[in-house]
Amino acid sequence: MKPGDPQAVRELFEAIAPRYDQLNDWLSFGLHRLWKRQAALWLRPRPGQCLIDLCCGTGDLALVLAGKVRPSGQVLGLDAAAAPLQVAAARAARQPWLPLQWRQGDALASGLPSQSFDGAVMAYGLRNLADPAEGLRELRRLLRPGGRAAVLDFNRPDPSAPAGALAAAFQRLYLRRLVVPTARLFDLPEQYAYLEASLERFPSGAEQERLARRAGFSWVRHRPLAAGQMGLLQLLA
Repeated sequence: MKPGDPQAVRELFEAIAPRYDQLNDWLSFGLHRLWKRQAALWLRPRPGQCLIDLCCGTGDLALVLAGKVRPSGQVLGLDAAAAPLQVAAARAARQPWLPLQWRQGDALASGLPSQSFDGAVMAYGLRNLADPAEGLRELRRLLRPGGRAAVLDFNRPDPSAPAGALAAAFQRLYLRRLVVPTARLFDLPEQYAYLEASLERFPSGAEQERLARRAGFSWVRHRPLAAGQMGLLQLLA
């Protein structure tokens, strides 16, 4: 599978959607929920705000945000794949009081009006886009002045940085010895072997900061999480 190929990425998430949440819990020991809450905290969601979750997947982060902006706010979850959105809609149906909408669309060209949202999140989506720089530009376009955005994803450790070589070696070991063998139990080894290949083309934290500034964000900071294995890009429009 070629990293960044829109059709291949969409087919991947169509295939793994029914088991995606369970696999995430297993592979991160449940910590992905904590990291996503850290992303949500950066947004400082308040009742009445309009927020968007780009590459929303099965909707766990959108559900958290919707609980913060109710009753008069709104959260839109957008994803390129239909199957994850179906899972998200089924989860939301169990909490009908949450102000949620779902839409299938491209995070590089959402077709939504400019400056429509007070805040935005993207969890484990930027790495899969054909052009991460364009993804950040679209993210900036959608935000109102002063809006906040959080981009959560794997971090690509810099081997030349202090402790970077060790972090990179640990990440390879984690992906090859834990992620792929676990995914094999679900008959999804090839889909999760894609993770390592996708990281090879993914911008480092410092590169993400530079791309975000070029996209027009007024303030940017990339925070390593989980001993440098994950990263949270915090942005102000």
